[in-house]
Amino acid sequence: MPNQTIRNFGWPETHIAETDHWMVLLRPAQPTLGALVLAAKSDATAWGALPAAAHADLGRVIPAVETMLRKAVGYEKINYLMLMMVDPHVHFHVLPRYPGSHEAEGIEVPDAGWPGPPALGQAVTPDADARTRLVARLVAAWPG
Repeated sequence: MPNQTIRNFGWPETHIAETDHWMVLLRPAQPTLGALVLAAKSDATAWGALPAAAHADLGRVIPAVETMLRKAVGYEKINYLMLMMVDPHVHFHVLPRYPGSHEAEGIEVPDAGWPGPPALGQAVTPDADARTRLVARLVAAWPG
């Protein structure tokens, strides 16, 4: 059973891909189009508590995430935020960054923080049908 943080981010409906140690989920609230949660599958609540294999596995998952996002939604920069204040298990918020707005699957999301820090509080929350379409678009763009 996935840890509580993974479940809090909408698993299984938001599930896109996974590796041995990481799960890639669509972030339910989209501060930028294609915003993800990259969550450790372990119960670790501290970065340093992850097993070495989980750190090594990032070498596989990060290039795949970036390839998928470039293909599915496009971006100019990408931000990885590790906050873990509300949801305690190790996870990153992965935010594709761009000037203006991007649109896909009927969802238009402005990057309200560009070119500064991401504006997490200014997110678009797609309805269930739009979320399902966006998840499918990202799954189709996952390399491999």
